[in-house]
Amino acid sequence: MKLTIERMTYGPDGFARTPDGKAVFVSGGLAGDVVEAEVVSSGASFDRAVVREVLEPSPDRVQPPCPFAGVCGGCPWGGLAVGAQRAAKEENLRSVLGRIGGLPAEEVERVVRPIRHAKDAWGYRNKVELAPVVDGGRLRLGMHGRDPEQVIRVDACPLFEKAFPRAIKSVVGALSYLGNSRDLSLERVGIRASRRTRALEVALWTPTGAFPRAQVARVLGDALKPTSVVRVMSRGDRRARKVAGVELLSGKSSWTESIAGESMRLSAPSFFQVNTAAAEILVELVLDALRPGEEEVAVDLYSGAGTFTLPLARRSAYVAAVEAYGPAVRDLRNNLEYAHLDNVDVIGGDAAREFPDEDADVLVVDPPRAGLAEQVVGLIASTPAHDVAYVSCDPATLARDLRRFREEGTFELVSATPVDLFPQTYHCETVAHLTRRRP
Repeated sequence: MKLTIERMTYGPDGFARTPDGKAVFVSGGLAGDVVEAEVVSSGASFDRAVVREVLEPSPDRVQPPCPFAGVCGGCPWGGLAVGAQRAAKEENLRSVLGRIGGLPAEEVERVVRPIRHAKDAWGYRNKVELAPVVDGGRLRLGMHGRDPEQVIRVDACPLFEKAFPRAIKSVVGALSYLGNSRDLSLERVGIRASRRTRALEVALWTPTGAFPRAQVARVLGDALKPTSVVRVMSRGDRRARKVAGVELLSGKSSWTESIAGESMRLSAPSFFQVNTAAAEILVELVLDALRPGEEEVAVDLYSGAGTFTLPLARRSAYVAAVEAYGPAVRDLRNNLEYAHLDNVDVIGGDAAREFPDEDADVLVVDPPRAGLAEQVVGLIASTPAHDVAYVSCDPATLARDLRRFREEGTFELVSATPVDLFPQTYHCETVAHLTRRRP
């Protein structure tokens, strides 16, 4: 059928309607395209379709620098002009705040701020991951496609840190060479690079057991001169692998990044935002929302390795930081030591079970994609905190949690600012500022 793509969804697909008004999610179409599409599945309320031909390209279509844009899973919106991407992300946030968050349209317009972004729309990622496959008895590495089972062989990625343009090709070549003569048992390969510190790390994820450590360190060292090569050993069921240990093969034991005036040291298993420059905007928005006083107590839930903990500690009397992931807890403690900050209590454990006893004045939460457990909303409401900053990577779970806060009645939403941490994709961070209701 012939369809006009009306807008982009929170996902790789475009949204259209059939002539009789039924919703269609269209794979391969961009907002503004007129396409010939084939329906591949039909439901009671919507259909799914695949573009067979673009009849009239959108005025917002652009030629991406990557030949795999739309095929590889890394840049599903790569063919859409950056301005149109950002407008779509703003609109997606407004939509979920109304549909899921239950906010009336006039309040949505009042609280949603213009999207913030860093300078680079390409070449911004400080990390990429490569997937190994054995093809005809030979090891090759590539990127996951939109179909997760597909691995696309690449020598470069325009999303990856532009200060290291040859890093991916060098790693692929070195490990392919080694893997065809030795059993590396690779599960995945991570590459982290910083244009600010010039740190370049290669992390090899493998099961526990024998491993050609010296050969791997030598060949990777000759290929790209990394500052660190580590092996992350994992065990357990494939769907729930756990880190069993980290071996240093050469160089330093951590990757170093500079953000918002702080020096962060991160072990390979620890999470860090992939867009450093845009992550600094998150820090700015959090601090602007909370405005912690030098005599105040701050709480940082889901603190990770300390992206918000360190700047809060410099502005507050005391910080309680809660983090469940062991490697991140260790990194946070190390980062506090390197920063000479001794006014932080690092609490290892789940945010709900290990919720701090301190009477918080300000509070920041940066939960995983699933958002806050319902009981955490109640725990936050039970504190005397005057302001809360909620950093979200998923608009839908943010909207759900903001609705819970509103229903609980203690806090009201002041603003929700989208931040384009992931250009060329549909993903978007949001910083929501909540303040205590006045009696």
